[in-house]
Amino acid sequence: DPDEVPGLAHFNEHMLFLGTKDYPDEAGFETFLSKNSGSSNAFTGSEETVYYFDMSSNADVKQGLSRFGSFFTSPLFTEGATNRELNAIESENAKNLQSDIFRFYQIEKGRGNKNHPFSKFFTGNKSTLLDETKKKNIDLRQELLKFYEKYYSSNQMYLAVISSQSLPTLKNYVNDAFSKVPNRNVDVPEASWLGVQPFTSDIKQSAIPSLGYKLEIVPVQDLRSISFAFPIVYESKSEFDDLLLLKPDDYVGHLLGHEGPGSLLSYLKREGWANGVGSSSDNESSDFETFVVSVELTNKGLTALDQVSSAVFSYINMLQNEDIPSNTFEEVLRLSELNWRFLSKGEPSGYVQSLVSAMEKYEPSLYVAGPRRIALRGVDSGLLNSSKPRDSFSSSAEVDMTKDAVKKFVAKLRPSNTMVTVVSKSFQGKTKLKEKWYDTAYNVEAIPSAVLREWETPPKAGKLGFNYPKPNVFIPSENELKVLKPPPKTSNVPKTFEDRMKPVAAPKIIRDDGENGKWTVFFKQDDQFGQPKAFVIFELLNSTPYSSPKNAALATLYELCASDSLNEYTYDANLAGLGYTFTVLPRGVRLTFGGYSSKIPDFAAYVSRKLAADVRDVLPKNAAEFDRYKDTIMRALASFDAKQPYAHAIYYSNLSLTPTKFSYTNAELRESLSACTLSDLTAYVQNVWSSGKGEALVQGNFDEKEALALVNSLDNALGFRAIPPEQYPPRLKALPFPLGQPTQFRMPEINASNNNAAVQVLFQSLGNSEKDHMLIELLTAIIEEPFYNELRTKQQLGYIVASGVKAVEETRCLSLIVQSSVVPAKNLTEAIFKFFDSFRSIRLEKITKLELSLIVKGLLDRKLQPDKQLSVQATRNWSEITNGRFRFDRVQREASAL
Repeated sequence: DPDEVPGLAHFNEHMLFLGTKDYPDEAGFETFLSKNSGSSNAFTGSEETVYYFDMSSNADVKQGLSRFGSFFTSPLFTEGATNRELNAIESENAKNLQSDIFRFYQIEKGRGNKNHPFSKFFTGNKSTLLDETKKKNIDLRQELLKFYEKYYSSNQMYLAVISSQSLPTLKNYVNDAFSKVPNRNVDVPEASWLGVQPFTSDIKQSAIPSLGYKLEIVPVQDLRSISFAFPIVYESKSEFDDLLLLKPDDYVGHLLGHEGPGSLLSYLKREGWANGVGSSSDNESSDFETFVVSVELTNKGLTALDQVSSAVFSYINMLQNEDIPSNTFEEVLRLSELNWRFLSKGEPSGYVQSLVSAMEKYEPSLYVAGPRRIALRGVDSGLLNSSKPRDSFSSSAEVDMTKDAVKKFVAKLRPSNTMVTVVSKSFQGKTKLKEKWYDTAYNVEAIPSAVLREWETPPKAGKLGFNYPKPNVFIPSENELKVLKPPPKTSNVPKTFEDRMKPVAAPKIIRDDGENGKWTVFFKQDDQFGQPKAFVIFELLNSTPYSSPKNAALATLYELCASDSLNEYTYDANLAGLGYTFTVLPRGVRLTFGGYSSKIPDFAAYVSRKLAADVRDVLPKNAAEFDRYKDTIMRALASFDAKQPYAHAIYYSNLSLTPTKFSYTNAELRESLSACTLSDLTAYVQNVWSSGKGEALVQGNFDEKEALALVNSLDNALGFRAIPPEQYPPRLKALPFPLGQPTQFRMPEINASNNNAAVQVLFQSLGNSEKDHMLIELLTAIIEEPFYNELRTKQQLGYIVASGVKAVEETRCLSLIVQSSVVPAKNLTEAIFKFFDSFRSIRLEKITKLELSLIVKGLLDRKLQPDKQLSVQATRNWSEITNGRFRFDRVQREASAL
């Protein structure tokens, strides 16, 4: 960004979507994508802007790339669009003003050296882009053109394309679409600030003092934390390469953020000072990154900041002065390689973003592996050149090289090289300073030299009970990674429509104890994904645990204290790809286990036994511990007040659709929670597992015998008695809106500091056939682009303009949402209905058969995409089971209706 026009790069990002010489229609790209089941977006980071889109690969991909490529050859930057899009920037900024993420990030930037571009206001607003440029006689449109022509050069750009066409075909498409992107041979922008320190201890060099200073910040939400940010400035190309290829920060983050016995978190929890610890690198730029250690504080911890800080530096001191065991390095490598070996496919739009970011940093051989693996360079400086997973480092010399990189890294985690930030609502009314762009209230004070000296020589690690992690017993051995039923080999030729219309084999019932019995168990052995993984979902049907606001509040307490109590056991399992969730729901209690199948039986049995039989082991040991959990949930419920107005609108509309006892208001839960006691929780938990009807799905790398044994094991652990059918909890059915007049719900925005207004309009369809559901999906697909174009692009009513389908069981709603900082809610409602008043005659009645067939084809292509992950398929199957529909071929039924 030019110093005099903050936010220009972000504004430029917006403008590229609004018409090009070859495709001048401002809404042309979005219209094309909406007809081809596609979407697009972009984001501007510190040193790059990333643009991306996706669409059906069976549609006109060549035209999609051509339209996209014209962004970078011939954008129009019309006067009209420039003036209008300023309102979108202002609305986006208004949305962010009450966001703690943006507020904290700008505080961090304010601590940056004024001579380093990291210190700039990064999003811009109408004031910086319009008002200030007018005062300085700067022509904004000319600044946009100058910026575009300076930086948008092919030697500064990276491109990744994923589609089902052959590589030669894609290469031709890319050549046609992008060969005209000019190469202006510009220098990398970071060359202009080479050697400028991003942070400095000189308070005259930054808007907010940084190194050696502590900030106290008032958050919007009820957050409570202390963090230590260490700038890691790259002193040479070799140091940057070490961090990129050897990733010493991964090992340091693994140790500082560990949650098992002997960890920093274990000690802080034992003292009642913390709920969580996190550590990782942030703000990775061309010349520096920031390593952050953050502690989520309890009320007691907020009064013990000196002791908490001392503990953090005690653990860092252990890393600096006590050798990290070689087995820790080997274990981190094994965990990384395990994830690499059994990577699950994700969405193409996320993958291309990953690739272009990697292309900027890594050599071509590491474009895919670079962000996903560690130890990418050998002792001979050669790069990792095999995709084959490793069991260990190639040599002891390679381990020693990594140890040296870690030692150099932790040497920079010095008290004199840290910025301390304390966040708490308790500072409200006690601060003296305001941040320029977001008006965040804060105090700043120098850390006394005596305190810095204490941090340099903190208590010995052994005195606080710190130890390096023990070996992780949950990492599966090679013998435990066998796939029982490998999938048949398939060609790379995309499946035909007929093939995709064939339903995947449904789960079958392998145990049915009858209506008055305990269990109904569904099973499906995986023969599709070829991974040694499984998902196991158990639900005990019983409406009692969620039958009142008080029970719902106690359920949340139970979930949190159980998760926290089991954490030291389950943390290593999570690292090794083995996880669980425990949730109390309106219809019962659900336990889900997922990960490597060989480890699931013992893990599931232990967790289930602790939750149901040894329940006192997971309950708070005393009133102080109970109050810590209660405080965490109360603050989480209070954070509702700080959400965006559109989120509040969605929340209230959800309540209008949901019957009593399936959801309770935030106010009801807060009131009930405040009255809960430890004895209430103890009594509540005794009854959660006492009785019910068991439903289960076992899907993945198990055979039928193993699946039945697993259910028997959990049955023994849970020990519930069966209930008769008349005691089964009712299923959720959406409440019908009253017919005749529209139902309108109005309320003031809860957060008085948020000046945005929001509206959600729902049109309800009670039809429950596949045809009914597909008609509303089709209508939504037709509405999406013109609705966005009219209210967002043309009228500039707000940054958030969205439409979609909202499902509550078999009921569907067409949902339309607008949030605005420029007009009140009444005007937004009128604008939405005005759009619909004319939509039928202007758009719907004029749609051609060809247009409609294109939209239907796009929906079909997206709907019939083969499952990429076992978890996705298992979740969809479970949805059919728990809701009693059993339409495991629902996707194909809906496709037939389309």
